[in-house]
Amino acid sequence: MSGNRSNKPSEQLEKLFEIAQAAHVMIQRDFKEIDPLIGVSQNMRASGIPADVMTVDCLKTRRRIIFILHDHQPDLLSYQFGEMDSDPESDFKSVELTEMTEQTFYDWVTGYFKVH
Repeated sequence: MSGNRSNKPSEQLEKLFEIAQAAHVMIQRDFKEIDPLIGVSQNMRASGIPADVMTVDCLKTRRRIIFILHDHQPDLLSYQFGEMDSDPESDFKSVELTEMTEQTFYDWVTGYFKVH
């Protein structure tokens, strides 16, 4: 199995980003106070690790959700709920990429970033 050695985003990352964009529209409509920031990084890939990262941040709560797509596990999405001001923990949970829908993304972001 060959990895994604170019700077072109993987199909999985493109799919995840499309889901995030669609959910972002719904989140902005329903929760104006959350306004999540979505970032995509290929820094791991540039460092020789065959993986792409997407982060979703909430400036108001300083919370972050990290998503990692590893080339050697293209059907799995690793994720972690954390804080923007803290380094990620070493253990990530995983879910089948097909389970990450617009609704799941919406539920995770609005539930975790909800301003009390």
